[in-house]
Order: sequence, then C-alpha cells, then structure tokens
Amino acid sequence: MEFTREEKLAVVKMVDYVILADSKVDPAEMNLLTQLMERFSFDSFFIGQARNLNKDKAFKTLRLMSLSKKKTLAQLLDEVAISDGFIHEKEIIKITEALGHMEIGRELF
Repeated sequence: MEFTREEKLAVVKMVDYVILADSKVDPAEMNLLTQLMERFSFDSFFIGQARNLNKDKAFKTLRLMSLSKKKTLAQLLDEVAISDGFIHEKEIIKITEALGHMEIGRELF
C-alpha cells in the first residue's frame, strides 16, 4: 500500500505519539520503528519532521485517508503498543484518540 508523503508524516507522527505515550522508549519499540523505516521507506530525519508536524494537521491528514489506509494504521498502532510486551493505559488513550480523529472504531479493524 502506497502512502503519500503527507500521509507517511502523519502515520509516523502517530507511531511516535504512541511510542512516547508512557514516557519511555523500550528497545522493542525501537526495533519495530526500525522495521517500519524499511517498510515505509523513511529515515531518522523523517521521524524528526514527523515529530515537528502539528498534531491537528496530522489528524486532518489521517481523517482524509482511505478506509484501508486507516485500518493499516490502526493495526500498526496496536503493534506498537504491544511491541514491548505490555500495553500501557496511556498508549490505549493515544490510540483511541487517533482512531477518533480517523473516524473509525476498534471494531472496524
């Protein structure tokens, strides 16, 4: 599945948002992020750009994505949350927030 540059920025922003939700970065989360860098063809500089992206702009981009892209991101955020072996309550809150802005619920994916 191909994402536009703006969509990739928003996706990486949300992945980073969930990774940083519990205020610590687990090595397993970093490993997953490295895998995503290959899968979605981006580098560490791109992560910096995504971090600087306004969250509201990211949410707007996510809302405009196709349903299949939204489902891909929803599954990806779940992968990020469980990658360290523990789903933190703050991660659930961040994922729920992202899903709400994408206008989909957990039952859709």
